[in-house]
Amino acid sequence: MIPYKHEAFTDFSKEENKKAIQEGYKVVESYLGEEYPLVIGGERITTEDKIVSYNPANKSEVVGSTSKATKELAAKAMDVADKTFNTWKKVKPEVRADVLFKAAAIMRRRKFEFSALLSKEAGKTWVEADVEAAEAIDFLEYYGRQMLSLKNGQPVESRPGEYNQYNYIPLGVAVVISPWNFPFAIMAGTTVAAMVAGNTVLLKPASTTPVVAYKFVEVLEQAGMPAGVVNFIPGSGAEVGDFLVDHPRTRLISFTGSRDVGLRIFERASKLSEGQIWIKRVIAEMGGKDTIVVDKEADLELAAQSIVKSAFGFSGQKCSACSRAVVVEDVYDQVLARVEELTKALSVGKPDSDEHFVGPVIDGAAYKKIMEYIEIGKGEGRLVAGGNGDDSKGFFIEPTVIADLDPKARIMQEEIFGPVVGFAKAKDFDHALEIANNTEYGLTGAVITNNRMNQEKAREDFHVGNLYFNRGCTGAIVGYQPFGGFNMSGTDSKAGGPDYIQLHMQAKTTSEML
Repeated sequence: MIPYKHEAFTDFSKEENKKAIQEGYKVVESYLGEEYPLVIGGERITTEDKIVSYNPANKSEVVGSTSKATKELAAKAMDVADKTFNTWKKVKPEVRADVLFKAAAIMRRRKFEFSALLSKEAGKTWVEADVEAAEAIDFLEYYGRQMLSLKNGQPVESRPGEYNQYNYIPLGVAVVISPWNFPFAIMAGTTVAAMVAGNTVLLKPASTTPVVAYKFVEVLEQAGMPAGVVNFIPGSGAEVGDFLVDHPRTRLISFTGSRDVGLRIFERASKLSEGQIWIKRVIAEMGGKDTIVVDKEADLELAAQSIVKSAFGFSGQKCSACSRAVVVEDVYDQVLARVEELTKALSVGKPDSDEHFVGPVIDGAAYKKIMEYIEIGKGEGRLVAGGNGDDSKGFFIEPTVIADLDPKARIMQEEIFGPVVGFAKAKDFDHALEIANNTEYGLTGAVITNNRMNQEKAREDFHVGNLYFNRGCTGAIVGYQPFGGFNMSGTDSKAGGPDYIQLHMQAKTTSEML
């Protein structure tokens, strides 16, 4: 594969970068409250029913509203995508990749605008928004290069008098259901992985963050993507989502979201619809309950910093967030005391200036659920820091630490998706690993240790898709740490990895007698 160095993160201590993102906010503020249509076959379609996107840090501010697709419009989009597939699949892989490279260049020029939009629509701080914008660019650059390396297939053996080839061909229509927590990076990555492989796409973004998805579709159009290749159809999961998952012409479903919705999609996709002639392929990334294990032979300051950053970055709304700290009893009190100190020093507030580490949670439903979990946690363990929320103007929750939990407590088992971390004590390192593996998930994990033998034991026995040593458990970089998990965390489809594009294609062997 042609090498690619990932998009650099922005240093906001530099005055010129502070000015650049403030300019980005001005651009976004110039189009706040606008209405956006569906895009089906390049045609702009407006519906009466709207999905309204609010700023979670200022719930009276409307970021924008998008038309809401109906079942009939989803059917129209399916017909368009199905028809367009017949021409798009024959477009050379080099040309499809060039669309991605051009789109990445446009995104790079508009990076501060997209960061500001992420801050407004998803409540991201400058740093979290910037990292996500960089990741979106990385996905386009990486998958474009990956397609170029796969365009001639893979080598297979031939015998005298025989010529064999092994090539990849696209699947068909892909339904992409993207999440609100990475509404730019994951939405863009899952969309372009499908399209660069030669599939057409029906993009149903999360209803809380549709504006950034519309802006991305505009970028693809500017980059030369033909009409009908990616169709933008935000709508209700129960109406449009189910309809598309069940549709006989759907060939691939790429989903990122909760365990329950992911399992529901798997179940529905497994059923044969009338006229369907294939087994639908499902790519799913479904969440986590991620643990940082701290050994007695560890850099305790590194451990505390890693727990706090991994637990509270983007208010813990990452499937990779550290929601469990399992600490060997010899150092438990020291690590907990330092985490308490660091957590209490964090400031919570609106993310449109660079002064707060923790911004809002996404909406009222998330706020309510997280606050309920904090109440459960108070009954199951000892509240060490945080525990309060304020939803008067935006949806703000203090970073919360709950200690002395039983490893099987609900706070240690269930995905909270908020700024809450639970602490449990382990007798020794083996016991810590046993606790780390005791959930139904297996997405990310980290081990802080200076003991090489314990590190190697964890490498073999800690059952997660992404395992990190002596660092936090969030922040996978495209092409560096391919991302995806085991068990109920999904299909271990490693986004940003060397075999991700192949999941969007099927292999065809041809054999010619000479």
